[in-house]
Amino acid sequence: MQSYPVIAISQRVEYSLSRKVYCDVLDQNLIDWVSFIGGTAVPVPNKLNISLKYWLQRLKPDAIILSGGNDIGESLIRDETEKALLQYSDKAKLPVLGICRGMQMLAHYEGINLKQVQGHINTRHKLVFDKQLETFPEEVNSFHGWRIACCPKNYIVTAVSQDKSIEAIRHVSRKWQGWMWHPERERKFLEYDRLNATNLLMLGEHK
Repeated sequence: MQSYPVIAISQRVEYSLSRKVYCDVLDQNLIDWVSFIGGTAVPVPNKLNISLKYWLQRLKPDAIILSGGNDIGESLIRDETEKALLQYSDKAKLPVLGICRGMQMLAHYEGINLKQVQGHINTRHKLVFDKQLETFPEEVNSFHGWRIACCPKNYIVTAVSQDKSIEAIRHVSRKWQGWMWHPERERKFLEYDRLNATNLLMLGEHK
């Protein structure tokens, strides 16, 4: 019988002015995309009465996705949640995929600053990468106003945009990758993204 690996996904934080409450929010398309790549999505709460480490030990996720939304520094509680997710992933040797802000968090976790970038909000652009080594889509969506200033230590750059902004990174020893595009926001999910995510998150190893 085939099993469906559990993928814990970080959530953005939004404030409801009418209700005066903070809410954890996850794009429904990302839930669909995780199902598309063969996983079971479990949203990670940003505020727990018990420790996040204890919650993760009970959940026993097979992989982690750091989702998009919220600039780093906009929600300190989310920033701390994602740092804790990376610390747990490092010790448990879990695969990690950082999407957009999630890739920025991978870099931020290594002490890399962000810089504003022009022409990357609500658009599409070409990817530049070594086609002998990578199988990325040739064109991707783009919804970010910030870019990482440089490649973090122990990572390699695997794709850039035509203006040389870093669009994808890979850790040299951990199974951690970052993509600046949103695979879940494509009108039709891309096979390139599915194959890359399946290989990274080791979904094919679950039977």
